[in-house]
Amino acid sequence: MVIQGRRSIPGTARRRALATAAGIVADMALGEPAVRPHPVAAFGSLMRAVERRAYRDQRTAGVVHAAVGATTGAAAGFALGSTTLSTYVAVAGRALRHAALDVGQALGSGDLDAARALLPALVGRDATGLDAGEIARAVVESVAENSVDAVVAPALWGAALGGPGALGYRAVNTMDASVGHRNPRYLRYGWASARLDDAANLVPARVTAALVAAVRPASARAVWRAVRVDAPAHPSPNAGVAEAAFAAALGLCLGGVNRYGDRVDHRPALGTGRAPDADDIVRAVRLSHDVTTALVAALVLAGAAGATGAAR
Repeated sequence: MVIQGRRSIPGTARRRALATAAGIVADMALGEPAVRPHPVAAFGSLMRAVERRAYRDQRTAGVVHAAVGATTGAAAGFALGSTTLSTYVAVAGRALRHAALDVGQALGSGDLDAARALLPALVGRDATGLDAGEIARAVVESVAENSVDAVVAPALWGAALGGPGALGYRAVNTMDASVGHRNPRYLRYGWASARLDDAANLVPARVTAALVAAVRPASARAVWRAVRVDAPAHPSPNAGVAEAAFAAALGLCLGGVNRYGDRVDHRPALGTGRAPDADDIVRAVRLSHDVTTALVAALVLAGAAGATGAAR
């Protein structure tokens, strides 16, 4: 009985790794689930209702909000009963890449108004008045950050904890996008959601940087330098890591002035290359795709290694 118990652990981990890989491949092939409402949108509606009832300008109220949301996401993953389906719902890499390419196509045709109109699908910053270079920078930064949020993090949490991990993470990330803002309304109420998201992305952001270095080996040294030297100056402990890794791998310099309504953020320089242009959007999307493919390969190898170990 003891031996069987020991064997069941790697067997479970192997199945989760393979199921998570299958969920990512489903997203790569099919894109977002063709159901209405989309599960993530339905969760957002639910949490807005929670906010209407629970909102107080207090951290304790925000803790309740975060606890309800994370529990709801994990419970949904448990109820779904499938790591593959939960990962498929939680991952949004194909949608990210298509949204980025749409902006790049508008920039390539010289239609700045269309590019500005499309940009809010990717970033929260004010797109009014941004020139082509600033729009390109915003898209590249978003592709980098969301390669963590929309692909690597939900996949790693799915591989670690199954469906509850994948959808629990997606719930946490969605709450951060909704209430994790540094403005008067959410500075206290959104604090718990923002800190929970920081914790959930701590390992995935660094795994993303490692995958960037793996798929761009010629730039690996520059990637590690940017992550080690440049990323700590970024206000986010995780977005800075991903953006620095992408900047170095693409030979770019990211960072600069970002406007969020009345708030202006001065982001540090990440990387030592040139400023991005429209063509770099395609390169960033390709890099994100390669990172996703490498992640799938790593998960499949982990599953195969587990099977080999169990056979022995």
